[in-house]
Amino acid sequence: MKQAYFVTGTDTEVGKTFISTALIRHFVAAGKQVAGMKPVASGCEPDTQGLWEGQLVNEDMAALYAASNVKAPLEMINPYRFAPAIAPHIAAQQVGVNIDIDVIAGHFHALQAMSELVIVEGAGGFFVPLNATQTMADLALRLNVPLILVVGMRLGCINHALLTVEAIKARGLTLAGWVANRIDPDMNMFEENLTSLQQRIDAPCLSVVGWQEKADSFQF
Repeated sequence: MKQAYFVTGTDTEVGKTFISTALIRHFVAAGKQVAGMKPVASGCEPDTQGLWEGQLVNEDMAALYAASNVKAPLEMINPYRFAPAIAPHIAAQQVGVNIDIDVIAGHFHALQAMSELVIVEGAGGFFVPLNATQTMADLALRLNVPLILVVGMRLGCINHALLTVEAIKARGLTLAGWVANRIDPDMNMFEENLTSLQQRIDAPCLSVVGWQEKADSFQF
């Protein structure tokens, strides 16, 4: 049976790639044929000596690819790639490209045909714009797969997490679970904040990852 998860976050730089690659390794270890996908990536650089010489490559996509045991073409796993490390819709505007979620969906379904499970990593948070009218939320709705929310554990994370959960539910999407990723080693009242989230998010906490710890255990 084909499976897929869309990994989103409470913000940018909360560890989506870190958790996405760990999820890929988790399912590979369980015997699955797994592909990672990064539909849109900013901050890409030309590959000078790797698999994709001469192509723009994003380090997040490269990490997903390295963890995957299904090796798909670059255009399939990362169809939209931009050099400026800025919001993807602005980067796309600068080079005259329109990010089309139907194109992304086509590549996603092709990856599904090659794999048992696809891990799709979003860019930024749930409402990051993709074009003039659509956001990552619209892409998640178009793919219509369960979501995994990465909560960057720092001051303000409760509000960000609960707002994102509400937005996911409002679209009729399924929140498969969430991961508490401690990105601030000096966060005060970490356990109390974690408990507050566990009490308020109506989905399982799949993992609690400490500062600079490996994400090597998920409870599905």
